[in-house]
Amino acid sequence: MSKITLKGNPINTVGELPKIGTEAPDFILTKTDLSEFSLRDCQGKKVVLSIFPSLDTPTCATSVRHFNEAANKLENTLVLCVSADLPFAQTRFCGAENLSRVMPVSVFRHPEFGKQYGVTIVDGPLAGLLSRAVIVLNEKGQVIYAQQVSEIADEPDYNAALAALNSMTI
Repeated sequence: MSKITLKGNPINTVGELPKIGTEAPDFILTKTDLSEFSLRDCQGKKVVLSIFPSLDTPTCATSVRHFNEAANKLENTLVLCVSADLPFAQTRFCGAENLSRVMPVSVFRHPEFGKQYGVTIVDGPLAGLLSRAVIVLNEKGQVIYAQQVSEIADEPDYNAALAALNSMTI
């Protein structure tokens, strides 16, 4: 269980992020067209999992915009924006913001993702949503970077996540 805060108030997640050097747990998530997407669909690509509670909060929206801009410079990389938002809300947000380089995916049909990755919030006002975290995978599906953001209202360390991608070798 990770201890994080929401505006300074302690809350907890269901577990810990996958450890660096381990194989990422497989997952199934729902895309905006309501089709399913799994880790297997990322085979041979680098992956950024930008995980957060909801697109309808300022920090989450900022992080999606930031990763969308960064994705323009990333080769052979998928940036998945993972939340519990419904695919319809994800489509609305990305359309209104003209965000096309990230892939919003939802856990609404597959809440086990949050348990597998240790990011489901278990108490407090955001219980049931996902905490803010960034996990970077190499082309083999191994975790090369993981950050559980300790204060959910704070942005992740974009530079560290992107540096992990840039330092990757197969």
